[in-house]
Amino acid sequence: HVQLVESGGGSVQAGGSLKLSCKVSGTTYSSYCMAWFRQAPGKEREGVASIDSDGSTRYADSMKGRITLSQDNAKNTLYLQMNSLKPEDTGMYYCAANPDVVVAGTSLLGLTPRSGYWGQGTQVTVS
Repeated sequence: HVQLVESGGGSVQAGGSLKLSCKVSGTTYSSYCMAWFRQAPGKEREGVASIDSDGSTRYADSMKGRITLSQDNAKNTLYLQMNSLKPEDTGMYYCAANPDVVVAGTSLLGLTPRSGYWGQGTQVTVS
């Protein structure tokens, strides 16, 4: 039974930073592609970043240069450092294990989470 627990969200002013965490349990963490996606009211789900089992990272073009994905395999934890936040970054951020992803080079173009393989989310509000 895979469990993913996100934390680290909050309210910040434009230009601020947040670091999100995703604690994973119930699975061999490093075996999966792991990813973050976000959902804002009235908007489509958007893949934010992904990391493959070989460590390759990909980012949404809308956030490239402002975010960094990292992981601590010993702690089974995935991190998303977000800088220079904008109001349009507001939304619920979710961590997903082994999602279906659409990629091109270093860009994450799309993401579909697998049922039961994503957490409860953490809210990010940028004003």
